[in-house]
Amino acid sequence: MDENTKMTKEPEDPERLARQLRFILEVDKEKNILRQTHLSGHGRREDDAEHAWHMALMCWLLREYANGPIDTGKAMLMCLVHDLVEIDAGDTYAYDEEGKKTQHTREEKAADRIFGLLPKDQADALRGLFEEFERDDTMEAHFAHAMDNFQPLLLNNANGGADWKAHGVTRDQVNGRQYKTEAGSEVLFAKTKEILDANEAAGCFRKESKEDEKRP
Repeated sequence: MDENTKMTKEPEDPERLARQLRFILEVDKEKNILRQTHLSGHGRREDDAEHAWHMALMCWLLREYANGPIDTGKAMLMCLVHDLVEIDAGDTYAYDEEGKKTQHTREEKAADRIFGLLPKDQADALRGLFEEFERDDTMEAHFAHAMDNFQPLLLNNANGGADWKAHGVTRDQVNGRQYKTEAGSEVLFAKTKEILDANEAAGCFRKESKEDEKRP
């Protein structure tokens, strides 16, 4: 067989494939990280891998509503890797104020270990996407954040606001999470407000208390 027609190629670094396979098996653990959001139709709690897959698919389907041109493939990959750190750091619920205090430290340590399993070029590439998502300073990151907000919103709405009711969440708390959607998509932000207005009218949010009013 001619050398140029070979279908396989031996890796230049014999450890490269081994490191890639270790990473592939390690990130399989993301399927064990349960979120607070339940699947539509009052199903079980979703896991991080399901959330990331759903976000990535939504990113492609809804890309026409981004506020500006985006590299869709980059945004989709950002969606797929943004929660890998939760394999070590665990899922921090959006309204868990105590958990948020240590979230950054826990997730940076996890990123060091998990992305560090890969060959350096791929480690740098995926870690770079994770950091870009965290900084939220590009159009792709803005749109990925919009997906991160909009996906659980759609599931919770499909369940009659059950998770908001169960956790005693106020409308202001939800607004505080959802405001980032506007930077990624004004169209989806308008839809978000429409969904939240309907859930508020249906009594899905806890009413503000005097204690809530004292909080900064």
